Amino acid sequence: MAEHLEKGTEAEQLAKEWLEGKGYEFVEANYRHKHAEIDLILVHRGILVFVEVKFRSGTGYGYAEEFVDYRKRQLIIRAADHYIHEKDWHRDIRFDIVGVYRDRNGRIAFKHFEDAFY
Repeated sequence: MAEHLEKGTEAEQLAKEWLEGKGYEFVEANYRHKHAEIDLILVHRGILVFVEVKFRSGTGYGYAEEFVDYRKRQLIIRAADHYIHEKDWHRDIRFDIVGVYRDRNGRIAFKHFEDAFY
């Protein structure tokens, strides 16, 4: 597996565990619909939360939230719409971004953007 894919998979697992520690209930990972993928789907306080996870080793090239551009948001929204209809979900939803940052010493930090877009 390519190194960037391994880092992405690791970041998604770290974000999942971190969110579960904050009271989120894991539902599904890597949900795909056509050309879109939703990294994590969780439920928090009755809200279905679609999470885009971005890994960064430093911020020299920008912050995680800056890498979820308009096109990426539209793909996630379309996939979420399909998921909502597939599961017959009738309650609130939200789109979050979780940045997973690893510093030079290997320490992990998270930055959570709730209700990041729609």
